[in-house]
Amino acid sequence: MKNSSKRFKQKISNSLNVATMVVGLSISSAISLPVWASDAVHQFEISAGPLSQTLHQLALTSGITLAFEPEQVAGKTAAALQGSFTPEAALETVLRGSGLQVRSVAGGYTLVPEGAVADVVEPGPDTPADKVLKLVPLAVDSTALPSTTEGTNSYTTGSMNTATRLGLSIRDTPQSVSVVTRQLIDDMQLESLTDVVNTVTGITARSQDSSRNSFSARGFAISNYQIDGVATTWEGGWAAGESQMDTVLYDRVEVVRGASGLIAGAGNPSAAINLVRKKADSKEFIGHAAISAGSWDRYQGTVDLSTPLNEAGTIRGRVVGSYLEERSFMDLMENEKTVLYGTLAADLSDNTLLNVGVSQQQNKPTGSTWGGLPVWFSDGGRTNWSRSKTNAADWTEWSSTHTNYFANVEHVFDSGLKLYAGYSKNINDADLRLLYLSGAPDRATGLGLSASPAWYDVEREQDNIDIYASLPFDFAGQSHELTVGFLHSKQDLKTWNRPRTAVAPGSFYEWDGSYPEPEWGDKTTYTTQKTKQVGGYAVARLTLADPLKLILGSRVTNWERSGMKWNGERYQFNHHQVVTPYAGLIYEINDVYSTYVSYTDIFNPQDAQDRHGNYLDPIEGKNYEAGLKAEYLQGRVNAMLSVFRIEQDNLAQNDVGYLVPGSTNQASYAAEGTTSKGFEMEVSGAITDNWNVLVGWSQFRAEDASGSGVNTDYPRRTATLFTTYRVNQLTVGGGVNWESSSYTMATNPLGQAEKLKQDSYALVRLMAKYQLTPALSAQLNINNLFDKKYYINYGFYSQLAYGAPRNANLTLRYDF
Repeated sequence: MKNSSKRFKQKISNSLNVATMVVGLSISSAISLPVWASDAVHQFEISAGPLSQTLHQLALTSGITLAFEPEQVAGKTAAALQGSFTPEAALETVLRGSGLQVRSVAGGYTLVPEGAVADVVEPGPDTPADKVLKLVPLAVDSTALPSTTEGTNSYTTGSMNTATRLGLSIRDTPQSVSVVTRQLIDDMQLESLTDVVNTVTGITARSQDSSRNSFSARGFAISNYQIDGVATTWEGGWAAGESQMDTVLYDRVEVVRGASGLIAGAGNPSAAINLVRKKADSKEFIGHAAISAGSWDRYQGTVDLSTPLNEAGTIRGRVVGSYLEERSFMDLMENEKTVLYGTLAADLSDNTLLNVGVSQQQNKPTGSTWGGLPVWFSDGGRTNWSRSKTNAADWTEWSSTHTNYFANVEHVFDSGLKLYAGYSKNINDADLRLLYLSGAPDRATGLGLSASPAWYDVEREQDNIDIYASLPFDFAGQSHELTVGFLHSKQDLKTWNRPRTAVAPGSFYEWDGSYPEPEWGDKTTYTTQKTKQVGGYAVARLTLADPLKLILGSRVTNWERSGMKWNGERYQFNHHQVVTPYAGLIYEINDVYSTYVSYTDIFNPQDAQDRHGNYLDPIEGKNYEAGLKAEYLQGRVNAMLSVFRIEQDNLAQNDVGYLVPGSTNQASYAAEGTTSKGFEMEVSGAITDNWNVLVGWSQFRAEDASGSGVNTDYPRRTATLFTTYRVNQLTVGGGVNWESSSYTMATNPLGQAEKLKQDSYALVRLMAKYQLTPALSAQLNINNLFDKKYYINYGFYSQLAYGAPRNANLTLRYDF
């Protein structure tokens, strides 16, 4: 969270007579260590950032107790701390320029103004009691940790808003959640949203072609995406690189599994993915620059700079930029990507913060594929292509530009009432010159495919308004919180195409992409779509007793969609005053463990059509969940176990052998009585000062009322593991992602229904990082270590695509 937001919370804490904050307790004990134990030398690797975060990480790393007043560090930053220091030397280093100095006291350390006369002393038999600073060994609740993950070297966060807008810790959120922090993104070198999704417990990705990916959880497709908590959507058929959004812009990615209708409104009971932007929160000039080189001529440069824009630091700026050029393991394919981000933060007053910014990502891939490789030969036998084989032409491209503007303001009154108002505008443009090859080639000659070239223009604009108020209050001797909000989104999607002629592609065995680009006619409107969603919600966190909290909320949604299909057909859907209730009960067993139950309804309009051309009714259902959560080692490690049951009707399933009348689209039928039930487990955080770990497991069973499996192309069991360990200047790490077998039914060239199956597989990755100097590091990442050959798409329009072979990337990073 921004420094100014921390000051707001600190004022609230002050009003509740919270006088001091104690951070940095010993990981192995809640008893303060004697001062003599602080003489040891420790290895520190702390990035530049807010002083409060730096002090927290320093204390945890060295095992000391540190006490200070929150006002002492509010709004202050610290430079990076890299190298070997005693705790006292480390404290002196990070406090330079802060106006503070460290003082040794009984049981630990405290902070005092520079030049201050000693007013705390070591206790002795004749020491007056009022001259002794007593350091109480209190455990650090994770909610005292910042929500911002940059600079914390952490695999967890202090609070999140994706599920309820209440700013709850992971432990206090009554749903299964995961947070991919900035440290984890950097350690694993997760470049895109798809890379992130592939590392999250219970989430899987499938490719539709070289620029489109779909995601799923608990047996259902994910349709709920957020940027800084504001919902954004895109149509799978007209997606143009959204799943390749670059992580360089984001502090973390929050994922809430299950239904999330309270905030997102309409959507599947799968998961909500929230990308949380980096903030302009530094009052001194800090940043980093990096260059990298990898397999298939991959080269990238990145810069990230933060600076105050006035002497007081009340206006701050941040600029992030990245440029990438790369080839691919697939023939013909190349990519050029440019990412720019600029943001300003201004403290309009001690209690008012304004943020404005703009980001843009330009994707310029060439040799782009549309669909995949043929699954069958014309005789019904299966194909087995090289991973480098492509169905693209040398002129195809899937170029896109994603631009986002945003502005928000928040004000916190002395009473604790918080008001927030935000506006954002997303503009996605795509220029798609594509070639689709369909059919099944002859086994002997490679002939028999049909070619469908197309040139589409896509423009999608979405405007979002997000307003809410949050009020903490006391009643009946307990603390509570109420949040009331309003969200409005309007999306306008337009597509155009051009007439053209096509010639036969020749033998696929000899395919080299030299298929001639057709002569294109003038572009005309192809499809239009307008979607409007208005929602109001209220949610309360009520403390029923000291260990028992109830989260109760509801949302009312109006959802409208209208437009024109490619064949000129007009359509319109209206769903008004749809009520989505939400309830969660959390019981704190002790300081470590808590258990929860939660419930919410499901509502999701769909545009699937049956074999008669009729649209299917919206998906409706219920989502139940229960679980056990834990915080170990003063919140450094989070663990959870959840069980869930999802019930829904009208889920669209492929009606094999039938098309929508008058089109080439697959017809669907509405599956009734669909249920998905299963469980998930995850442990993430720092086991020791030098050891970070992420372990996750998920499994489910999804069937219709007759017991037949639904969405069988989503794997039923997945596992993820990643860990790093630091020894002096060297950090080594590795992990594995595994998923069980999955399948889909399709019709082969002989007209027979056939199962297309992906066997279970595991992908192993390694990393090593060496701190060459306190500011300069080198990091090597290796993916798919054992060069596993696997599908990232099979059966989508009877085609397939392979995942990337073994590859490596080397990065040099310099921190300012």
